[in-house]
Amino acid sequence: MSDESSIVEVESDDREPSVLMEVANEMVRLFKEQFGRGPSAARAAWVSPDVLTVVLEDTFTPPERKLAEMGEHQRLREWRSLLQYGRATEFCSPIERITGRTVRAFISGTDTEADGLSVETFVLHPPGYDGPSRCT
Repeated sequence: MSDESSIVEVESDDREPSVLMEVANEMVRLFKEQFGRGPSAARAAWVSPDVLTVVLEDTFTPPERKLAEMGEHQRLREWRSLLQYGRATEFCSPIERITGRTVRAFISGTDTEADGLSVETFVLHPPGYDGPSRCT
């Protein structure tokens, strides 16, 4: 799917759905910026009061698809991990801005055998926390 047709879905929740939509949109923007194309779909959901997860579908670029077809899954996982953890600040900062909470941990993963399905998970400190952030 092209970048213009990226679909953002929001899991229903008691909390502000606009927060989840904004988080999903921000992850789509980051993927476009980082990889040159956005996912075909993004869904954000609160997993618990302090855990926010975004599932992104079809995130591979054409060269990454080729690596997966060649069976180079380990190289592809290492490449994705290097890029995503190397830019942890860019992933965490919008979460802090949107939620008003401090990110405690950032966990990023891509299943290279499931058509580039990626999951970005953010563990947040409790509201009112005034200590260090994962962003720094």
